[in-house]
Amino acid sequence: MEVTVSYCRHHQFLSSYGIAIQLPRKKLMSFIRCSSPQSSPVVRPELTIRVGTQLIPHPKKVAKGGEDAFFVSSYNGGVIAVADGVSGWAEKDVDPAQFSRELMRKASSLVEDEEVNYDPRILVRKAHAATSSTGSATVIVSMLDKSGILKIANVGDCGLRVIRKGQIIFSTFPQEHYFDCPYQLSSEAVTQTYLDATVTSVDSVKGDIIVMGSDGLFDNVFDHEILSTIANHQDVVEAAKVLADVAYKHSVDFYFESPYSLKARTRGFDVPWWKKLLGQKLTGGKMDDITVIVAEVVGN
Repeated sequence: MEVTVSYCRHHQFLSSYGIAIQLPRKKLMSFIRCSSPQSSPVVRPELTIRVGTQLIPHPKKVAKGGEDAFFVSSYNGGVIAVADGVSGWAEKDVDPAQFSRELMRKASSLVEDEEVNYDPRILVRKAHAATSSTGSATVIVSMLDKSGILKIANVGDCGLRVIRKGQIIFSTFPQEHYFDCPYQLSSEAVTQTYLDATVTSVDSVKGDIIVMGSDGLFDNVFDHEILSTIANHQDVVEAAKVLADVAYKHSVDFYFESPYSLKARTRGFDVPWWKKLLGQKLTGGKMDDITVIVAEVVGN
C-alpha cells in the first residue's frame, strides 16, 4: 500500500494516550489615553495562564504511550500546543507517535525564537520544517500575549474552546478533507502547511478558561459537558483530569450518542438498513488518544 498524502482514521466507535513535554511567551502593551493631555497612560494588567493537563491512552496503545503529544510553556503569557499523530501510518510500519512528538519538541524549542516573533503560524512553519520523522499529525498552537491577546493556529481537528462567565465565546472548527480524514502536517512532499492553518485572535480577559485538546476529547464530549465540568471544578488540574475521564468513559460506551457518532450519521455512516427497521442506529464513543489542557487566564 502506498503512503498517501493524508491518512484517514479508521471508523472505530469506542479511547487513548499521549506524551507530555514541558516548556515555557511576547509583550504587547495597550494604552488607553484620557482626554486630558496631562493624564498618564493606563496600562492593562499583564496576563498569563495557569495550566492543568491530562493524557489517557487508547487502550491498545498504553504500552507505547499513545500517539498524541503536547507542550506547555510559561514564556511571555503562556503557550500551549497539542499534536495528534495520524494512526494510518502504522499500516506502513511507521510509529505515528514519532512525528507528533518530534513536532512538539521542535515547537517547544522555537517558542522564543526571534523569527517566530510570537506568532503561532510561524511557529508551526518552523517546527514542521525542522521535523525529520516520517509521519503526519494534526496540530493546534495557542499563544497568550501578556496584553490578553490569545493567538491560535490550527491545522486539522484538534480543538479549542474559550469559556467566559459560563459561556463558550470562541470555538475552533475542524478542517477535514472528508469525514475522519483531517488536514495534517506531514513528512510527505505534498501536504498541508502552515499556510493552511486557521489563524484566529481572541481578546482574553482575566478569568477566561481555555480548553484545548486532541479530537479524542471533542469527539467524545459535548460542549455542554465541558461547560458543566468547568463550572463544577475550578482547579485547572482537576478540571483537565475530569474532562479526560469523561471523554474516556464515553469513548468505551457502545450506547452513548457521542459527537462522533452523531457526525458519522450525518455523513452517511450508519447501521445496515435492516437494523434501522428495528429502530436501531449508530451509537458509541470513539476510541482514541485523549489529550486535555485546561488553562485559566490570570493576572501576572
